[in-house]
Amino acid sequence: MIMSNNTSSNKAAVPEAKGALNRFKFEVANELGVPLTDGYNGNLTSKQNGSVGGYMVKIISSELRKGNPIFQGFQTSIEMLVLHM
Repeated sequence: MIMSNNTSSNKAAVPEAKGALNRFKFEVANELGVPLTDGYNGNLTSKQNGSVGGYMVKIISSELRKGNPIFQGFQTSIEMLVLHM
């Protein structure tokens, strides 16, 4: 059995962007009708959670293709995801 010590190994490449990404996540969840809360979300299905993350990637990818400078910081991360698919 794997025990969690509630520490995450996920590190933000740009720590200052964490708040913006969190707001973006909630905006996308709201747009998709996913009842995401700021706390525990264990009541949501993997389909609901996956739809939020997937739609976030879709929007970021689309904005990168358009050359939107706001999303340029995501380019390396998106390229890494695509390379590992």
